[in-house]
Amino acid sequence: MVDLVQIKETLEENKEFEGHPECHTILRMTLDYYRVIGFNPPWIGYFASLRGKLVGSGGYKGKPVDNKIEIAYGTFPDFANQGIGTSICRELVVLARKTDPEVIITARTLPENGFSSKILQKNNFRQQGIVFDKDDGYVWEWLYEGPDTGDGINISLK
Repeated sequence: MVDLVQIKETLEENKEFEGHPECHTILRMTLDYYRVIGFNPPWIGYFASLRGKLVGSGGYKGKPVDNKIEIAYGTFPDFANQGIGTSICRELVVLARKTDPEVIITARTLPENGFSSKILQKNNFRQQGIVFDKDDGYVWEWLYEGPDTGDGINISLK
């Protein structure tokens, strides 16, 4: 199981990630995104840690709007195909359900049966159809359909 480590609001609060080669770009993009959507924990970005090693990232595309959130996640290249993306997705679902059991959880992928689609299926998401995303064009939208994932979440508030 991965631990989610918060990406805090400012660069000064995130010095531990600055020197990590896989984190630098994601950190800068996340901080820029906070300036657009706001910093609203727990609806923020996270790095994923496995046994003390950073292995990926994930987060929410902002706080709930109309009781709906969208998750996003990824694994660093050296850790691909090890089930880590599935674990990051699961932890994001657990955190969302623990925070608000009624929130509707969605995700979007390219319209193909790739790794991300398989990760979502393993986490009880069902494809709802094609939607237009202003950043990515036409994508598949996925909806979390349960069951409740429990409360085994591991979040570091360092």
